Amino acid sequence: MIRAKISTLIRPLIRAVAIALVVAAAAPAAAEEAAPEPVPTLKRTVTVSDDLVRIGDMIDNAGDLAATPIFRSPDAGTTGRVTLQQVIDAIRPYHLHQLDTQGIATVEVTRTGRTIDTTEIEANIARTFAGRYGFGEAKNLRVTLDGMVQPITVDSTSSTDLSLIGASLDPRSGRFDISFEVPGSRVMRRLPLRLTGTIVETVATAVLAQGLARGDVVKAADVTIERRPKAEVTGELISTVDDAVGLAVRQQMRAGQVLARGQLMKPELVHRDDSVTLVYEVPGILLTTRGKALEAGAMGDTITVANIETKRTVQGTVSGPSRVTIMSTAARAGAAMPQSVASR
Repeated sequence: MIRAKISTLIRPLIRAVAIALVVAAAAPAAAEEAAPEPVPTLKRTVTVSDDLVRIGDMIDNAGDLAATPIFRSPDAGTTGRVTLQQVIDAIRPYHLHQLDTQGIATVEVTRTGRTIDTTEIEANIARTFAGRYGFGEAKNLRVTLDGMVQPITVDSTSSTDLSLIGASLDPRSGRFDISFEVPGSRVMRRLPLRLTGTIVETVATAVLAQGLARGDVVKAADVTIERRPKAEVTGELISTVDDAVGLAVRQQMRAGQVLARGQLMKPELVHRDDSVTLVYEVPGILLTTRGKALEAGAMGDTITVANIETKRTVQGTVSGPSRVTIMSTAARAGAAMPQSVASR
C-alpha cells in the first residue's frame, strides 16, 4: 500500500522533469531561429579595382547578391558619385528590401589605378631604340619628348606594360615618332599613345667646372663628370676625375667645355725665358750655373737653354722646376759601361 502511494507520487515528478529537459533543449534552437537577419546597409564610400561596381561593393550584408554588377566604375585613378535614387533603381530588380540608407544621399566610388609616369614612358622609348640605328645600351640613351606628357593611369590589376605598335626614327636628327598600346579595361580599349621627340646617345665624360688658362694644372675641383651627347665628344674621352687631375691644359679652356685627353699634357716645369739652373754632369763632377730657357718643357722633355756665363746654347733635359740637366757624352757613355770601365 505504501509502495503504491510512493509510485503514485514519483510518476508526476518524473514527468515534470522530462518536460523541463525537453523545453531546455529546444530553447537554444528557438533562440537561433528568432535571431534577426543582418540588415543590408548602404556604404558612404566605395573602392573598386576593376571596371565594374557590384552590389556587395556598395551594400554591406548583400548576401547572395553581393557579386551582382550594377554600375560601370569610373576611370582608373578617379572618383565618381552615385545618388541614393540611382542605387535604389539599380537594386530594385533584385528585390533587396529593407535597405538601411543611413541618411546617405550620395555614394563616392573610387577606382584604384597604377600610374605610368613620364620617366617610365621615356625608358620604354629608350629600350625600343637600344641596339638599333647605331645606338648602344638603353641606359646611355637620352629621350626628350615634345611638349608636356601627362602620366597615364591604368588598372591596378593590369600586369601588362606599354606595348609597341610602331616606331620610326631619323638617324641624322634623332627625331622619332612612336606609338604604344596602353593597357585598358576589359570593357573599353584605350586609344593608342603616340609620342614624338628626339633621342641621342650620351657618354660619361669630364667637363670643366671653371675656365683654365694655358698651362694651368687641373685640380679635382676643376672637373665634374657629366653625360654629354656622344657626337660632342671628340678624341679620347676622360671618364674619371683622377684621369685629369695633375695634368695641365694645352690651351685656354672655358667652363663647361668637354675635356679630352689630347687637350692635356704633363705640367711644364720650365717656361720659355725662365731663369733656370743648369746642371752639368761628367764622371765624378757635378757643376751648376745659370741659364735661360729658350723653350718650355715638362719633366723629361729635352729643351734648348742658353748658358748665361759662356753665351753658348746647349740642350738639356728638364729634371725639376726651373732645373735643366746636361750630361756630357762621356757621362752618357759611362752610364752604359760597367762600373770598372767607367772609373778608368
